[in-house]
Amino acid sequence: MNKTIKILLAEDEPSLGQIIKESLETRNFEVLLCINGEDALQVYKTENPLLLVLDVMMPKKDGFTLAKEVRAENPNIPIIFLTAKSQTEDVVEGFSIGGNDYLKKPFSMEELIVRINSLLKRSKNELNTEAITIGKFVFNLKKQTLQTTTKTETLTHREAHLLYYLIKNKNQVLERSFILKKLWGDDDFFNARSMDVFITKLRKKLKEDTVIQIINVRGYGYKLIY
Repeated sequence: MNKTIKILLAEDEPSLGQIIKESLETRNFEVLLCINGEDALQVYKTENPLLLVLDVMMPKKDGFTLAKEVRAENPNIPIIFLTAKSQTEDVVEGFSIGGNDYLKKPFSMEELIVRINSLLKRSKNELNTEAITIGKFVFNLKKQTLQTTTKTETLTHREAHLLYYLIKNKNQVLERSFILKKLWGDDDFFNARSMDVFITKLRKKLKEDTVIQIINVRGYGYKLIY
C-alpha cells in the first residue's frame, strides 16, 4: 500500500490515538492525528486525506458535527466512527449523517485495518468507474464529464455523483432521503430544495436526447429512464 494514502484520525485520548497512528503507519498509511474536532476540520481542508477515522466524543467539535461539515463538501470520502457509546440510536445517527462504518471501543487494530482497506477499495472502485453510455451521451464519473459526438460538458462534483446514482438505479426510484444524506449530509427542507435545483440542471444538460427523462415520483424521489 502506498505511503501517499492519507488517513485523518481524530481521537482525543492521546494514548489510544498514538496506538492507532503507529499501528496504521506500520501498514504504510500516512496518519494525520488530531485531538479535537476543530483541528481535524482544518487538517482535512489542507491535507486532503482519503479516509477519516473520527472519535464521536471530542472537545470543541464532536465527531458527528465534524462529519456533517465534511459531508457538505465531500459526499464520498469514507468515514469510520469510533465510540464508547453502545446505544442503538447513536449507531443510527452515525449512519444517517453519512458514516460508512462504526466501531465500538474497545476494538482490535486488525478489525479497524480490515474495515479501512475495505472502504478504500470500495471508494476506489466507484471513482474508477469507466465511461457509461446514456442514450446519446457518454458519462464519466471520474472525469466528471458528459460527452456527445460534438461537445464535452464538465459537471460539478455534486452533479456528477447525483447522475451516477440515478444511473445505478436506472428505471427504479432513487429515494430522496437516501441521496440527500449521501450527497448533502442531511435530508432537511433546504437541502431538498437544493437537490431539486440540481435535478433541473441535469435535465437541461440531458435534454439533447429526448428519450432520457428524469421523472419526479412525488413523495418518494426521482427515476431516470432511457
